[in-house]
Amino acid sequence: MFQSEIRTSQINDLLEKVRNKNYSKYLLKLMIEKARSINNKTIDFEFPVTAIVGPNGGGKSTIAGAAAILYKDIAPAQFFAKSGAYDSSMQNWKIEYEAIDKSQKNNDTLRRTAKYHNLKWARNTLDRNVLIFGVIRTVPAAERKELRRCVSNNFHVSADRIENLSDIVANSVSSILDKDVSDFKHMKIDSHGNVTLLSGVNSQGDSFSEFHFGAGESSVIRMVLGLESAEDSSLVIIEEIENGLHPVATVRMVEYLIELAERKKIQTIFTTHSNDALAPLPSNAIWASVNGELYKGKLDIKSLRAISGQVNSDLVVFVEDEFAEIWVRTIFSFIEGVAFDAISFHPMKGDGTAVRVHKNHNVDPSVTQRSICIIDGDSEQSHSDANLIFRLPGDCPETKVYDDVLGNIDNISGELAVSLLKPYEYESKLKDIMESVRNTNRDPHLLYSQLGKKIGFISEARVKEALITIWCRINLDYIEMLHQKISDHLPKESDEREIKR
Repeated sequence: MFQSEIRTSQINDLLEKVRNKNYSKYLLKLMIEKARSINNKTIDFEFPVTAIVGPNGGGKSTIAGAAAILYKDIAPAQFFAKSGAYDSSMQNWKIEYEAIDKSQKNNDTLRRTAKYHNLKWARNTLDRNVLIFGVIRTVPAAERKELRRCVSNNFHVSADRIENLSDIVANSVSSILDKDVSDFKHMKIDSHGNVTLLSGVNSQGDSFSEFHFGAGESSVIRMVLGLESAEDSSLVIIEEIENGLHPVATVRMVEYLIELAERKKIQTIFTTHSNDALAPLPSNAIWASVNGELYKGKLDIKSLRAISGQVNSDLVVFVEDEFAEIWVRTIFSFIEGVAFDAISFHPMKGDGTAVRVHKNHNVDPSVTQRSICIIDGDSEQSHSDANLIFRLPGDCPETKVYDDVLGNIDNISGELAVSLLKPYEYESKLKDIMESVRNTNRDPHLLYSQLGKKIGFISEARVKEALITIWCRINLDYIEMLHQKISDHLPKESDEREIKR
């Protein structure tokens, strides 16, 4: 299980800092009235490190570019180049902003606009240092034209143009790559330092140039060099942060950006296709951009593929969270004749998100499979048979399953004992243990881990599976009722299907 080195208190402090507008420069919100596939959508930046996820062409770079062009040193063409008559769709693009710039207004936020009209951009910009790390950063040194002059037996750099990595750069890189780079160097190839080359030292003490670095290694060192030399309160844009990085290094890179937000008040917006990049972030620091729609909160990449219709299943089922996913999967397994492998289940990290992505999914003409949405019993969202939105029984899913099983414990204790990897005779103890756990529990989400520990360190996953399976067996009436409502949409084993090549 992932364990971030960023403490919850650090996350909360940074969230609070944004809420209190405790920044000299900060982009709080942008409203895209029109830009590429995005129309009339608002995205806020509640946390100083924001991830934009989504499929290719889903709008990630549009959001990153829209953020960058608020600031005068970033030319719109860097993100939104126009190629004559072939880009007529750019007409009337418009982006509005809410930002902090205390050099201009100390006690309030500022409103600004950027729009493309009559073949040119009109912007009311702000001053801020902006660093952009595009995907080109991972191009290997051997393929970069500006470094061709370095490919020669006679290549030499004078000593006054060679610098050791500073301690903060070396330590930061080491924490990301898990590699000692304290003896690495940074060489200025031209007098202005516009072209640079890195060099390293291996464990035997032999030196080697950047031509023998991994692409990810080189990009991390260069990004850290740029970030550590950047002004405080800068804005950083990183495209596809995971490019060239091992999943663990991707996580550590995001953790470094969070640490940088604390230390230098730097705000970062990055795009990604990686679940690993999302792991250290709070839910409200993540936005998904899919076919012009924006969704806030943690969604894994598999779920994003479902939202955009890029799945091979015949039915997509959206639920609120992982517990609901296990529950609904088990319910479906009790329905006879269902082609279980033709159904995909996707937890959406919240009832509002689950309902919204379900509705958008079913009105998207490019999506070929139907979806249904099953919300928790305590959801404030409306259920509707007509809209294929259904509700699980009870108030809290975790307590509903637990309490129903406990209420029937006299009839199922032996079966439950065996399901929990205990001998059948253990049934005599189960009722007392389950009642004790229930009486002392304060957080329903911990019920199953607490029961597992009480009966001998049985895994939480095993306990959930056992109790949910028992629940389904004693609640066949509910399963049949749900089956009747969704029967027409369930793929069946008897259905004929074309083989997908």
